[in-house]
Amino acid sequence: MRVAAIDIGTNSTRVLVADVDGERISELFRHSIVTRLGDRVDQMGRLADDARQRVFDVLAGYRDEYVKAGAERVGGVATSAVRDSANGAEFVAEIDRRYGIAIDLIDGDREAQLTFTGACSGDAVGGTPTVVVDIGGGSTEFITGVAGRLDHHVSTNIGAVRHSERFLTTDPPTAEQLEVLIDSVTAEIREVVPADERERVRRGVGVAGTPTVLASVDQQLEHFDPWKVHGYAITRDACERLLHELAALKLADRREVTGLHPDRAPTIVAGAAILLATMREFALDEVTVSEHDILYGIALGLARG
Repeated sequence: MRVAAIDIGTNSTRVLVADVDGERISELFRHSIVTRLGDRVDQMGRLADDARQRVFDVLAGYRDEYVKAGAERVGGVATSAVRDSANGAEFVAEIDRRYGIAIDLIDGDREAQLTFTGACSGDAVGGTPTVVVDIGGGSTEFITGVAGRLDHHVSTNIGAVRHSERFLTTDPPTAEQLEVLIDSVTAEIREVVPADERERVRRGVGVAGTPTVLASVDQQLEHFDPWKVHGYAITRDACERLLHELAALKLADRREVTGLHPDRAPTIVAGAAILLATMREFALDEVTVSEHDILYGIALGLARG
């Protein structure tokens, strides 16, 4: 069955069009456009009108593409920024009215389950105790388990957009700001992920924007190449090096870094800091980047009906 899966996140709006046969997913295409829906949500408690319009415009373009591709079922989810905003339900209803797209406003637990399902597709996790880390704009999910069995999951208010706005207040950020951000993330991980869960993990899988962007930057890719990003291992040393290199640059210079899409430049420092704190707390020497993320989980659900 050909499906179109949509993920409306805090920082980006994404679509995957794929053929699903049982547990097998064959991608036709996927797109990710930075829409910054969560811009100022932390301060205002609402989705801003200009941010909403950016998402509407992107969805209109996606609809043209998946209709042309012959998608039989279309659906998606909205996550942190939408569920944290006073006008989130109204926004989802407007998407349905304008484009006929059923968007589920999911909670953090459901987000974690869909992400783990996607990460396990194709046996990417296998039988090794694994933590799947999904660093979003407004939330981060930590999911532990092995293929076919989810052992522990938690959704937090740690996010690349949220923490950029909260902690990184100068351009470029100071070393003290980075330290406070990392300390905050570390404290929350220790609070919400039991020590025994962290200690038994032997492997890390990173999904969504931050790990894929860092993999691209680490390889100095002139153009984003999913074949070179998927399966790439980011070492802890490389993550720390990239964090400090990117944090030392002013935003305008960061936008020029090879492998880094300019739209990701405002939030990649916080994202890298979150990933580094995660690797430290789970005692991981590296994290494997996976393109099999929540979009895969959504696609499997659409095909099953």
